Amino acid sequence: MEFQDVVRRRRMVRRFTDEAVAPEAVDRLVRNAVRAPSAGFAQGWSFLVLAEPDDVARFWAATSPEQPERSMGTWLAGMRTAPVLVVVLTSKDVYLDRYAEDDKGWADRDENRWAVPYWHVDAGMAALLMLQTAVDEELGACFFGVAPGEVARLRAAFDIPDAYAPTGVVAVGHPADRATTGSPRRRARKPLDDVVHRGRWGGRA
Repeated sequence: MEFQDVVRRRRMVRRFTDEAVAPEAVDRLVRNAVRAPSAGFAQGWSFLVLAEPDDVARFWAATSPEQPERSMGTWLAGMRTAPVLVVVLTSKDVYLDRYAEDDKGWADRDENRWAVPYWHVDAGMAALLMLQTAVDEELGACFFGVAPGEVARLRAAFDIPDAYAPTGVVAVGHPADRATTGSPRRRARKPLDDVVHRGRWGGRA
């Protein structure tokens, strides 16, 4: 598929068929993910691939809201149909250690030196490559987060080390409905001129 077609067709898919995802496609997702850029080439990400039904069920048991008032209703019911989940994790310590090395020189490992938490930025870039790869594989995918109150249960369910924190999860499968759903159905894409500022904010006088 042409790259511009991948970019144009990428969208968040929130419901999937029961058709299995080929293992080779899952392998390609993670192989492409590790091609993402990372600060200092730290590569502090890690990916927990859940492709067996029991593992996927264990994920939802650990992370689904327990209180009815917090239930995501239709969204959650749709997302639970995804046959593959990839939990995108990142380690802040890997980045602090990397930038304490001689070629970087931040020996104090002070987190305040970082303008933004690049460990999550880089993991997000890796997740985007997975979303784009899914399109190229004629699959659907959706990126979503893990609520702070659910992280401890997620760690316990899958023995995730404390040094790694979830940036989000990529759900993958064959789309059940190829029509646009979710926010794009309710909200128009912003015009380019509203978000691109050339030379200065608001354009040149």
